[in-house]
Amino acid sequence: MSEFNEFYNPEIVGQIAAVGLHVHQFMEGPISGQHRSPLQGVSPEFADYRSYSPGDDLRNLDWRVYARSDRFYIKRFEEESNLRAHVVLDVSASMNYGSEPSKFEYAGTLGVALAATLLKQRDQVGLTTFNIVGKNHLKLSSAETQLHQICQSLLTVEPGEETELGKVVSQLADQVSRRSLIIVISDLFTDLDALYDAMGKVQYGGHEMILFHVLDRAEVELPFNQSVIFKDIEGSEELYAEPRSFRSAYQEAMKNFLEEVEKRCLYCGIDYLSIFTDQDMGLLVSRFLQQRARMGPKRHRGRMTNLK
Repeated sequence: MSEFNEFYNPEIVGQIAAVGLHVHQFMEGPISGQHRSPLQGVSPEFADYRSYSPGDDLRNLDWRVYARSDRFYIKRFEEESNLRAHVVLDVSASMNYGSEPSKFEYAGTLGVALAATLLKQRDQVGLTTFNIVGKNHLKLSSAETQLHQICQSLLTVEPGEETELGKVVSQLADQVSRRSLIIVISDLFTDLDALYDAMGKVQYGGHEMILFHVLDRAEVELPFNQSVIFKDIEGSEELYAEPRSFRSAYQEAMKNFLEEVEKRCLYCGIDYLSIFTDQDMGLLVSRFLQQRARMGPKRHRGRMTNLK
């Protein structure tokens, strides 16, 4: 991994992989794995009964039911399946903000750690990086070389331009035919209404979604004391200002922004984690995934756009 260790962190991968990344809904993968599938097969998870037909495996006969009803019934089980996971990573200019690490470096490390965890589980993983200019899509694969391909793909990316996250997620929802897990990693400086519509489409397609909201702490707290020039990273506007004069209003606006996103995700049953680039990624994400697995599926209360 030495040739692309900028994004691969073995310690973080180990922490997240120890917890694992699983789904609550039925998945439809092409090979045997550890996630539930709507197809009936051989698995320790019982599904239901059906009447015996000549040629059925006698080992699946339920003799207790036969003793009570004098009729032969076959026990059916849920076939376990591998998961299809799409990692969607924002590479717009705003993701370049910050240093040691930047939001993009932090998000890339997170995406690689999640991909490594899924590949250890024999799941299929793909990567989509995007900004307003276009997107780069790495097809789903569970091959041993896939992690290398993901890391190499990230090394070729130079964040720039604006972002249309809603459009990208919507297109992905249209293209994904089988139930999948869609993992979005972004600072969410985008058209949120378009994103909410796209997330509703993801859910309508029967997919699960996890949203990782990556921010630099300075973007929320505005800790600057001297007069500075604020420049729109994704545009050409500049503003000379005294941060102390509007810090409180800015912090309140950012607080409302974070609360709105979290509230909408909770309302629609989408798993959401806000994370700063100065936080311990391995610890925070592994705890989040552990809690997510323990709590089970969230309740979906309606379309994302219905919450105003």
